[in-house]
Amino acid sequence: MSERVVPGPERRRRKPTKTGTVLSEEIIVETALRLIGQHGAEALTVRRLGLALGADPSALYRYFRNADDLLLAVADELIGRAQRGWEPTGDWQADLRAIGLRIHASYRAHPQAARLAGYRTTGRHNEMNAVEGILGVLRRAGFPDPEAVRIYHAFVDQGLGYAILDAAADALPEAAREADSAVWDARYAQLPAHTHPNIAATAHLLIADMPRSAYPLALDLLLAAAAQWLERLRG
Repeated sequence: MSERVVPGPERRRRKPTKTGTVLSEEIIVETALRLIGQHGAEALTVRRLGLALGADPSALYRYFRNADDLLLAVADELIGRAQRGWEPTGDWQADLRAIGLRIHASYRAHPQAARLAGYRTTGRHNEMNAVEGILGVLRRAGFPDPEAVRIYHAFVDQGLGYAILDAAADALPEAAREADSAVWDARYAQLPAHTHPNIAATAHLLIADMPRSAYPLALDLLLAAAAQWLERLRG
C-alpha cells in the first residue's frame, strides 16, 4: 500500500463492490481478521483483501496508508472487542482481573492475528480507551501516579505476553498441539525418581496443569503483589 489515505469524511465508498458491500474501515478490518485467521500473515495483502471484498485493491488506500496501518487497526479491534460490555465495579482488583481476562480471551479468539499484532502499540481509539480505563482503576484505588504507571506497564505486558504465547500454541496444527501435550505423559511421567525426584513426585500434577494457560494464576499473583504494595504505601 502507498501513503495516500483519504480523510475520514471522504472515505465512504458510494458504489457497492462486486459482492454488494459498501466499503468501510470496519468491514475491511473484519475481513482482514477473517483472512488472517484462515491463512495467517500472508493474507494481509492488498490483493487478497481486494479479492475477498470484491473491490479494486486500490480502493483500500482510501482507508489505510499501508499494510502496517491496517495491521494496527486489526490490533486495535482486538483491544476494542475486549472492552465491550465491561464496566468498572469500584473493586480495583476485580476490575483489573476482568480486564486482563477479557484481553487474554480476545487475543486467543484470534490466534493468528494475535501473533502478528499483540506486541504493537496502535495509538488508536480502542487502545487509548483501554490505557485510560486501566490507569483510572489504579489511580482511584489510591496508587500514586508513578506506581500506577509501573503497575499498568507490568499488567499490560503480562497480559499481552501470555496472550501471544497462548495464541501461538492455539495456532499450531492440531497434531502438533496434541503431540506437545502428550510429551508430559509419554516422557516426563516416565522419569525415575532416582534421577529426577521432583518431576517424578509431581508428574501427575504436571500432566493435569500444563495444557492449561497459566495466565489466570499469574494475573492473581500480580494483583496480590500490587495490593501489598498499596498497603505499604498507605502504611
